[in-house]
Amino acid sequence: MDAIYDLVSQPSAERIMLVMLPGVRDRPQDMVEHGMISALRERGVPVDAVAVDAHLGYYLERSFIERLSHDIITPMRAQGYARIWLVGISLGAMGALIYARAHANEIEGVIVLAPFLGVQGIIAEIERAGGLSQWQPGAIASDDDERLLLAWLKAYQADNPALPKLYLGYGRDDRFAPASQLLAQRLPAAHVAITRGGHDWATWMDLWRRLLDQEVFTAGKKAARDSAAFSHKLLNE
Repeated sequence: MDAIYDLVSQPSAERIMLVMLPGVRDRPQDMVEHGMISALRERGVPVDAVAVDAHLGYYLERSFIERLSHDIITPMRAQGYARIWLVGISLGAMGALIYARAHANEIEGVIVLAPFLGVQGIIAEIERAGGLSQWQPGAIASDDDERLLLAWLKAYQADNPALPKLYLGYGRDDRFAPASQLLAQRLPAAHVAITRGGHDWATWMDLWRRLLDQEVFTAGKKAARDSAAFSHKLLNE
């Protein structure tokens, strides 16, 4: 896979590598030109980034997981990156979730913007069931990636430390908003960003900045520090 790297430090186990996956009609250059990496740098976020040319062909050939692992993530881990995050837009968001499902132990967190989660028929089926929690997927064929992913999201538990952290952003007028609303029901409110807008870069960048401003990469550590400080205060009162 071709990729654009933006590294600000020497690799280490404490540094985060953010793997960026574009939408169906976009390339890595679009993620750079629209400011996804510069938004990181403006906020001083201590994250290295790689925008990957994970185009539609990899999905159609069912080689996406293998190529992303072999070409991008495995070499990064070999260089010392233990903390891997994924961010994807539209089809790239689905790809990020598919990879996280297959390699949950490798991924610390996933950020999905306007995710494509399945065709209209299966989303309507889940809506009729009352949401992911009530939906019964039944037997799923091994090549039915959409149902396999949605079944994984049905079982996803945000408080399970064995699973990647998951953040979602979507526009109210996005054509995939109904699917995003189903996913939002499975996530803590603080992990969901919603804004006006449709399926376009202006909306995605608004969501991206909102999520970055929530300090998503350090939120878990900050909460742990705050909890420890509070416990220390109680013990000493």
